[in-house]
Amino acid sequence: MKHIHLIAPSGASLDAKSPLVGIQSLKSLGCHIHHAQCIDRVDQRFAGTDEQRLSELNQLATLNPENVVIVMRGGYGLHRLLPDIAWQAIADNIQNGLQICGHSDFTVFQLALLAKTGAITLAGPMLNFDFASQDEQGNTIPPNAFMWKHFQAALDSRTVDCSITAPQTYLGQTLEGGASGILWGGNLTVLAGLVGTPYLPSLEQTKGGILFFEDVNEHPYRIERMLMQLLDAGILSNQSAILLGGFSAYRLYDNDRGYNLDCAIETIRKRIPSNIPLITNLPFGHQQEKLTLPVGALAHIQYDCKGFTIQSQW
Repeated sequence: MKHIHLIAPSGASLDAKSPLVGIQSLKSLGCHIHHAQCIDRVDQRFAGTDEQRLSELNQLATLNPENVVIVMRGGYGLHRLLPDIAWQAIADNIQNGLQICGHSDFTVFQLALLAKTGAITLAGPMLNFDFASQDEQGNTIPPNAFMWKHFQAALDSRTVDCSITAPQTYLGQTLEGGASGILWGGNLTVLAGLVGTPYLPSLEQTKGGILFFEDVNEHPYRIERMLMQLLDAGILSNQSAILLGGFSAYRLYDNDRGYNLDCAIETIRKRIPSNIPLITNLPFGHQQEKLTLPVGALAHIQYDCKGFTIQSQW
């Protein structure tokens, strides 16, 4: 039986039902739920006051490390808290065995913790999005089987091992090969917002890394602009590989005149060094089918024109 400790460090729930459905879904999977009261907090658009959310995060330093911490949802709000988070104390408890999982706005916490301490967290499912799906009649839908399988592997075995079959058209000069390095990344908008701050892992720390991105509700030109920012900051050219996950829920317009996400990716591909593979279709992001990825762990990828394999053990 897994003990799930919930936290709500960012936005308040957009509806009252989703977190309740998510909790019931986890219970049906044999999980014990702790700290469920966090789902009810609301202060403006946030899941509680800054003081409440900060206290909740800092309490992770003394939480029983047998717990798995899962974030309720993303949104925005963690950036406000960064200066006062007890980074080393939380990292020490992760060393004791505590596992912390989330994505979206939680990327802020994960990258800052990595920058400050080198501690590994999990980029993976959250309560409202991944465990609260319902059909048109309001019946709870079991979690995505792919997501649940890889989430369990991350929690129980601390491994990720997945092969993806998907055509790769942006590999560059090397149409097959492998790369090893620190796995890091997350939400593109959040990561770009950390450039120039002490909360983004340094170029030295991530040199030769495997950098992954995802995003939601961002038009391709914004994705291109943020990738350009990371390119000009020296981050993209510092990697051994770049993985693109899901970029979902955006809308194209008439004045795009054929410009789309592929055009944005092609533009970036031309500007990064040709020996760095740009790999697409990583199953990660604001989507039901997602891997659980260890942010800060060493990983290896093997790729060719037909797909890729990603592996890590931490």
